[in-house]
Amino acid sequence: MPARATGDKHVPSTERPPAPATAREHGLNPLQRLIQQRLRERGWSYGEVARRGGLPRSTVYTLAQTRNLTRPPRPATIDALAKGLDVPVSAVRAAAAESTGLHYYDEAPAGGEEPGDQEDPGDRERKLLIASIDELTPEDRRHVAALVESLRNRTSPEPEER
Repeated sequence: MPARATGDKHVPSTERPPAPATAREHGLNPLQRLIQQRLRERGWSYGEVARRGGLPRSTVYTLAQTRNLTRPPRPATIDALAKGLDVPVSAVRAAAAESTGLHYYDEAPAGGEEPGDQEDPGDRERKLLIASIDELTPEDRRHVAALVESLRNRTSPEPEER
């Protein structure tokens, strides 16, 4: 791929997704489809999405091109990608999880807020634990279960951070 000296404003056409939806898109994972669709709808480049979300362009490009994600992107990357794509965080979170073989279910937000906008940090940790449990080996799940059981059975519970 040729190097660019002009920055991210003009991306060579070889790096833009094809304008019409093609048969090639059927082989994409859900996160790739979401990114490609938004780029087509808005006429944006990877660089524009990266700038809008505060991400490195290489991160957006990699997520848009990697068919077999082994794990979902970090929560901060998901948040920034959602901002860059101008879509709800829940849409990116669900697409990223499904792209790794997980299924993430957001509850309907109360009062029309997007999940994650006013989310308590403890809720985010809870969701991460639930979403990632299937990534663990059976032995690792036993270790996590033993840790959780020991924490629940301790005699003097620590006060909650709320």
